Amino acid sequence: CMVWSEHIFVMLLTHEKFKTFTKKPIANTKTEIAGLYSLALESVEQMNTTVEKGIAAGGTEPNEMRDYGFMQQRSLEDVDGHTWEFVYMDITKFPQQ
Repeated sequence: CMVWSEHIFVMLLTHEKFKTFTKKPIANTKTEIAGLYSLALESVEQMNTTVEKGIAAGGTEPNEMRDYGFMQQRSLEDVDGHTWEFVYMDITKFPQQ
């Protein structure tokens, strides 16, 4: 179990162990998407560092960084094909309606 923060924990399981938690077939995440996992980070620098570490560990960046002015977003596909979204949002830059 990886402790991401005080409130976020990530468990990495083998397929054999994961099968004990569900009756559904396990998706082939190399060819199908099973979900998007998003984490908000405290700065653009933290977002960039996290993605670069993921790439160095064998992941890929399937999309270019998106900049919405008030929010920046980067994606990382891990070695098992799971897609992680990392975002930094500055709510003070959110467009006023």
